[in-house]
Order: sequence, then C-alpha cells, then structure tokens
Amino acid sequence: MFFQPTRWWARTCLFALVATVLFDPCSAGAQGELTRKTKTKVAPTYPELARRMNITGTVKFLIVVSPSGSVKDTKVVGGNPLLVNAASDALKKWKFEAGEGESSGTVEFKFEPQN
Repeated sequence: MFFQPTRWWARTCLFALVATVLFDPCSAGAQGELTRKTKTKVAPTYPELARRMNITGTVKFLIVVSPSGSVKDTKVVGGNPLLVNAASDALKKWKFEAGEGESSGTVEFKFEPQN
C-alpha cells in the first residue's frame, strides 16, 4: 500500500514526458538542420555583458517555420543564458521562402567577440 502513490506518480510523470515529446511542435521532424531557404537573416547583437565577460559559445534552437515563411515557434536546445535572448530576438525576425506546409529543424548562432 505504501508504494501505490509512488507508482501512480511515476506513471503520471512518464505519461507527461511522452505527451510532451509527442505533441511538441518543435520536436516533430526536427532532427537536422533546417532545409528551407532563408530570405532574410538577422544577425544577433552580441550582449554587452557577455562581451565584457568574454563569453563565447553557440546557441542552438529547434524552430518551426509556417507555410508563409515566418518563424512560428522556437525552442532553445542549448547555449549560455546570457546569449539566448539576443539569438532569440534575431531569430524571430528571420523570413523563409514560402512552402506547402510547416518545416522544422535546427538553427545555430555562434557568438565570438570581434577584436
């Protein structure tokens, strides 16, 4: 009787995890780099705090592009939190060629200070 709530909790957590993976629009078919051609790319602005702290790195996103070519959804996969906001703001301004359906894939931004 003591283990019953624990099993219920474990089953609930497992179900929630599976549901998140199955119904997450960013993870659907987003194993590789995005194949849809970009019309407009906006480069991120290097955050001043990150520049002063000499923080470099890569920020990686899973994105979903709508049929019209605009960025519909983004999900951060990895990167330094000081760099994520700048990359996200730039990515929201990207435009892609129109397509028949939604496209998904990964996009990376590399941050390296300019001397």
